[in-house]
Amino acid sequence: MMRTIRHMVLALCSVFILCGTVHAAESPLAVLQTQIDQILNVLKEPNYKDPIKRVPLRAQIEKYVHEIFDFSEFSARTVGRNWPSFSDAQKERFDKAFANLLLITYLDKIQGYNGEKIEYSGEVLSTKGDRAEIQTIVTLSDGKPVPVAYRMMLKNGKWVVYDVLIENVSLIKNYRSQFQDVLTRGTPEQLIERVGSPGQRASGPIHRQLTDYFMTAEQRFFSQSGRCVCVPPLCCP
Repeated sequence: MMRTIRHMVLALCSVFILCGTVHAAESPLAVLQTQIDQILNVLKEPNYKDPIKRVPLRAQIEKYVHEIFDFSEFSARTVGRNWPSFSDAQKERFDKAFANLLLITYLDKIQGYNGEKIEYSGEVLSTKGDRAEIQTIVTLSDGKPVPVAYRMMLKNGKWVVYDVLIENVSLIKNYRSQFQDVLTRGTPEQLIERVGSPGQRASGPIHRQLTDYFMTAEQRFFSQSGRCVCVPPLCCP
């Protein structure tokens, strides 16, 4: 009898442990940390310093970025109140163009990673459990701590990032202020053209024009925070 009870207790403990493990693996903090760790591991590869050998490694990083960052959500929230004025076709084109811009911009700057350490300091869930803010502390090479928060949402059963805040400066709000300037004087089509229409090469004139026009947005983003912080996929040169 005692052996049976002991087995039942062990079985129940195993269930709780397994359930706890599954829950942790599905939590937004765990999802984010896994993806960031994967990016950091690629950045630490010795071959990443070689421009030629870096190409396939950048492809890996791009894959991880796509898995954790929802670029369609970035697009809608960045354009803001003007998003409904975009047709479905324009939304699709803008999604692709904006995702391309962010990837090109940050994959170039992610090379500035210099061994910054990331501490995951908190996870705040919304009442409904479909929104979360993951709070981290990035320790710079000079020892200074910088708070970085990732805002995440549960979309189609998967946790994804839709905004990043460095010292309370929002990436979405920063780009939104830039895009609003264009939309106030122009049309969705003109904004899409500035960002870069489908098929436009990243190194083409539209991309260079956008980079100059927006100053680039991430430069203003980091200048507002007062520091240059490298947190994959957000890095300064």
